[in-house]
Amino acid sequence: MAKEIGIGLIGAGFMGRAHSNAWDSVNQFFDLPRHAGMNILAGHHSEDLAAFARTWGWKQHTTDWHSLISDESVGIVDVATPNNFHREMAVAALQAGKSVVCEKPLAGTLEDARAMRDAARKAKRKGANAWVWFNYRRCPAVAFAHQLVKSGKLGRIYHVRAQYLQDWGGPETPLLWRFIGKEAGSGAHGDLNAHIIDMARFITGDEFSEVSGAIQETFITERTLPDGGGSAISGKGGARRKKTGRSTVDDCLLFLGRFKKGAVASFEATRLATGNQNANRIEINGEKGSIRFDFERMNELGWWDHTLEPGLRGWSRIMCTDGEAHPYVANYWPAAHLIGYEHCFTSMCSDMLRVAAGRKPVVPLPDFEDAYQTQRVLHAAVRSAKERAPIRMSQVK
Repeated sequence: MAKEIGIGLIGAGFMGRAHSNAWDSVNQFFDLPRHAGMNILAGHHSEDLAAFARTWGWKQHTTDWHSLISDESVGIVDVATPNNFHREMAVAALQAGKSVVCEKPLAGTLEDARAMRDAARKAKRKGANAWVWFNYRRCPAVAFAHQLVKSGKLGRIYHVRAQYLQDWGGPETPLLWRFIGKEAGSGAHGDLNAHIIDMARFITGDEFSEVSGAIQETFITERTLPDGGGSAISGKGGARRKKTGRSTVDDCLLFLGRFKKGAVASFEATRLATGNQNANRIEINGEKGSIRFDFERMNELGWWDHTLEPGLRGWSRIMCTDGEAHPYVANYWPAAHLIGYEHCFTSMCSDMLRVAAGRKPVVPLPDFEDAYQTQRVLHAAVRSAKERAPIRMSQVK
């Protein structure tokens, strides 16, 4: 029988739901050397917390996250809080000898991210792991794209173009924590560009050498203050106060980049791309072929094989649901019985439990060291926008 490792989750919001579902599901879908035990949940409001714990199957709940970290039954601390809490909670857990998995971006600032990376380095020497929830790596199509590039199917990479477009951040959206710079660090940039920067680095296996041409804009500068309830992400439909507050983050940020092996890239993130609900897209062009992915069709990967004779070339659709060929899907349903957003989190839990048992993940897990490189690119893009100048990555330590 598989040995259990206790999970302690801090945060009972939108991401808390996604993580809870994943920790519960992973034991059912995957045959693993370690099982996840949903031991303790920590959050703010005791009444809401009790209901959340009952719904999602947490054995205990507390409003004191320090007690969760010190509890001997917890082996992995899952941090699903606003960005400004990541450093304090993650570092405390690592110093207590716990493994940690933290929501993305790694932190709200480069300084906090650096401190978290340094703490993870020290903890690793004592056997603790530190990961970040870049869950889109676990989409079978994205994991397969990574494998295709690694095997040389695209040859030399020329272009990377990536977009993450959402439309929920209009003037009717209240001033949630995601729009407050002290809590979020940045807006669409840290929330969305973080994902596509990580995805570009993951698929290509390459690192940025320079960021340039960045533009950031805040379109909605004043928002009504929320008073509870509403949509998990946008707060729409919830109670409002008459007062307003100032939004202190970007609504969109675009930038260009260069990779060390010579590819050039473009990135765009916004919450005001009307008609785009969750358009997380990336296209990569190489000398032998190209791939393209759109999360709104997450089970599919577009493929162009440039090694074919000209008359046979054309974009083809790979349905990434074949358990014999595509990562993770053999653990879920038969071919073309589609999986969804939640399965990416479940698959990531499976890889963390593999690593906790001394085994290798199916594809690389983003650890704090890895996520710090994405944080450096986020920081460079903000600098480029403010200084209206290219920023070499050697300038961002």
